[in-house]
Amino acid sequence: MLEKKRNKSQAALEFLTTYGWAFLIIIIMIGVLAYFGVLSPSKLLPNRCNFGPEFSCLSYQISATDSTFKLRLKNGLAEPINVELISLSTEGATAYSGCTPSGFSIPFNSWKAGNTTDFVWTGCTGGGLVAGEKGKVLVTIRYHPVLSGDAYSSEVKGEVFSSVI
Repeated sequence: MLEKKRNKSQAALEFLTTYGWAFLIIIIMIGVLAYFGVLSPSKLLPNRCNFGPEFSCLSYQISATDSTFKLRLKNGLAEPINVELISLSTEGATAYSGCTPSGFSIPFNSWKAGNTTDFVWTGCTGGGLVAGEKGKVLVTIRYHPVLSGDAYSSEVKGEVFSSVI
């Protein structure tokens, strides 16, 4: 009787040991895949530029090597606007700083409806943006219609998620 119990115990122990080794191998494989970046979802996501219906994002570029951020927007509003503020930030631990407008000035006055404008910032540093990886730049635009005046300011938040060059 004792021998029969021992055989059952040994079978149970061998069963659990086999599954233990299998789980250990699976965990090691997942760790190796994560280490080499195969499981990094940000590398699999497509580049995108999202703003509200107020602005159409036509083109964008995040450059860590040139320290520039370029954005081509189309005014989708039915009337001309004055842009009071455009601010840039990232979700990184360090601030995205030093960005100075190049080729335009704020306030940006009388942006006609349907017109396309290129915005370029130079000297941008920080923000955790690394060349060869994907990065996200958060853009906030505060504007008001020319005819209504600055008492009727609106704010649009957008984001650019793209490969950093």
